Amino acid sequence: MMLFITAANSAPAAPGAYVLWLRLVSPLNVLVGKRGGALTPGDYLYCGSANGAGGLRARLARHMRKDKRTHWHVDQLALAGKILGAFVEEGANECTLNAALDGFPIPLPGFGSSDCRRCAAHLRFWPKGAALPSDWENARKAAESRLPLERGAPGGA
Repeated sequence: MMLFITAANSAPAAPGAYVLWLRLVSPLNVLVGKRGGALTPGDYLYCGSANGAGGLRARLARHMRKDKRTHWHVDQLALAGKILGAFVEEGANECTLNAALDGFPIPLPGFGSSDCRRCAAHLRFWPKGAALPSDWENARKAAESRLPLERGAPGGA
């Protein structure tokens, strides 16, 4: 079952996959391996997995911290932008979640998928007005009905 969370302590401490919702308010130059690229302002969805100790809760706690060294590609976005929340699913696979976003553009090939042979990238740009899969949108709406959240329109402020 898909959940939407805004704080890591709301995530299950079980293995699974997640999609971080990140917002950039200004352009960002990033490195993907030895290649550089630029990300434009807007909303991004990053697909990842959490199969180690502490599961989804531990991995999302790390992503949501600002005091960390850059280790994964997504750390560059997390440090420069704002994490608006995460879609999480116990026992899920990051490539399956990424495939659900197939219609969303890939801003930088290889971003977040250097260890994946299936996906061109694990980062998607969320265009303004683009609809999420219905179970994701239902999870987000359910979370918003429980908590007063600050939200802008997808794709920007």
